[in-house]
Amino acid sequence: MKTVYSIFLSPSRHHFSPLRFHSEAAAALEYHNQHHPLSNPNSIAPNAYQEKTIISLTKSCTHKSHLLLIQTHLLRNFHFYNPTIFLSFLSRCALPPLHDLSYSHKIFSQFPAPNVSLYNTMIRAYSLSNDVAKKGVLLYQEMLRSGISPNALTSMFATKCCIKFGSLFSGLQIHARILKDGHQSDSLLLTTLMDFYSSMEKGREAHKVFDEISLRDTVAWNVLISCYMRNGRTRDALGLFDAMRNSNECQPDEVTCLLVLQACAGLNALEFGEQVHNYIEERGFHNMMNVCNSLIAMYSRCGCVEKAYDVFRGMVNRDVVTWSAMISGLASNGYGRDAIEAFEEMQRAGLVPDDQTFTGVLSACSHSGLVDEGRIFFEAMKRDFGVVPNIHHYGCMVDILGRAGLLEEAYDLVSSMRIKPDAAMWRTLLGACRIHRHLALGERVIEHLIEMKAQEAGDYVLLLNIYSSVGNWEKVIEVRKLMKDKGIQTTPASSTVELKGQVHEFVADDVSHPQKKKIYETLEEINQQLRIAGYVVEITSDLHNVEDKSKQSAPSYHSEKLAIAFGVLATPPGTTIRVAKDLRICVDCHNFAKILSAVYNRKVVIRDRNRFHHFEEGRCSCNDYW
Repeated sequence: MKTVYSIFLSPSRHHFSPLRFHSEAAAALEYHNQHHPLSNPNSIAPNAYQEKTIISLTKSCTHKSHLLLIQTHLLRNFHFYNPTIFLSFLSRCALPPLHDLSYSHKIFSQFPAPNVSLYNTMIRAYSLSNDVAKKGVLLYQEMLRSGISPNALTSMFATKCCIKFGSLFSGLQIHARILKDGHQSDSLLLTTLMDFYSSMEKGREAHKVFDEISLRDTVAWNVLISCYMRNGRTRDALGLFDAMRNSNECQPDEVTCLLVLQACAGLNALEFGEQVHNYIEERGFHNMMNVCNSLIAMYSRCGCVEKAYDVFRGMVNRDVVTWSAMISGLASNGYGRDAIEAFEEMQRAGLVPDDQTFTGVLSACSHSGLVDEGRIFFEAMKRDFGVVPNIHHYGCMVDILGRAGLLEEAYDLVSSMRIKPDAAMWRTLLGACRIHRHLALGERVIEHLIEMKAQEAGDYVLLLNIYSSVGNWEKVIEVRKLMKDKGIQTTPASSTVELKGQVHEFVADDVSHPQKKKIYETLEEINQQLRIAGYVVEITSDLHNVEDKSKQSAPSYHSEKLAIAFGVLATPPGTTIRVAKDLRICVDCHNFAKILSAVYNRKVVIRDRNRFHHFEEGRCSCNDYW
């Protein structure tokens, strides 16, 4: 029987037609199943031309049916178990785009004596899967038991499998084997080990591996920076950027810049972000869209939306991510109307908004109190754009309704959602209950959080604020007793402020800063000036039902107050003070910053867990709703 393959493998024919493969698939497979065994170790070696042509045909396959036809022909002609051809076939089947792991394993198991290259192919294929990566480690162990020594690639792929299914023990075993086999000089393998330890939150071990790399490339530096960020050492990540620039090994690439810009955004490190921006300009990365998008996000998250817009305006090409980043930046900084105008301009530019775009638009309505507009966008996103509302969209709507005092409507929306509400959404509603002093609903919300086993100390503090605002001191005592009995303690907040590219961090009543004496003296002087202007300490969430005189004599030095005092101390008059806080700003600190902005003629920008607060001339951009 003359098959399609005998024609394709003829020296007189040089063109391959997948359609002809497909047309004879069923007949060829049926013929093979009836007349030939599944395997034949005594393969007849093809000539060089046949081998080259078969490999070329295999690489050109885009469908499994084509591979099956090739396999059928190879089995008929006893070429399938030629090591070179088999490796090519297995690679095409096991790796993307086909990535058929089940069938690949069946093929692999048919080979009489797999070599290290075949094991590498299968382990690599498993390392690309989130579901069955563990099988890659099992195959690695099987390989060792069979007496085949792994090479550096084997260990690298097996380590990637450990990353995928999160096995610290297996990774440690592989690391030990790497040392035994003498592969610790392979830079690519060591970089993968760094990534492994980073994923296991073992930053110290990752740095040790980094130190062992003799020739560090950009990838190794980037992995270490990513490791620091993943393990909460964001400030150290900024230091690595400087160290990398000063090293003789390599210079930061665009990936490095993307990582460091993300770190700057998290730390509110505007000055350092500007240094990175200058470096981007010097290296010519400013023409890359993803870098520009990250710059927009960084400037926006540092409360400098003007510079974010400068980057946006200077871009030749903009995609949906660009517009969404700009809209979100305007929204989070209180420029709701501008965000909506940008949304409309985006559509005029011919781009279709996605779910991230609508998150930004609804956030704009939320932060700017645009209730009617928020309703319109929420209805239009699915009707006109086919965007199904997700948890973030519903959260924005709850915030919009809560801001307007429509608390029962907000509660009904949460209760009727097809998506299960998360703790963040209930906390948004709880915050609205605090603002509007809705005691009964606040208690209901707390019950939902308890039912989800997601309640935090901050939730009880909000409830305490609601009780104290209506003078219900019995409930205050009851909740405080409950917190004490359950061992619920408030999370220590921290605030950061940047000065000359260095990030300074403060916690409440902090005494760790080298300039602590001057900072507290400055804060005391500020308090005196603010009291003259009418500032009264608001500590209903700290002390309850005590004499006013006692309250005034027990001020709390919250982290953002210390950060602001340091800003006043260390910067010239008129300089904007930028603070980032990891929790929600309290009422007292909000009043403190608001009055300070007027008395000291300073613009103060505070980013808390919920939103930005731009204080200027005694007013806040949030209009006292947060």
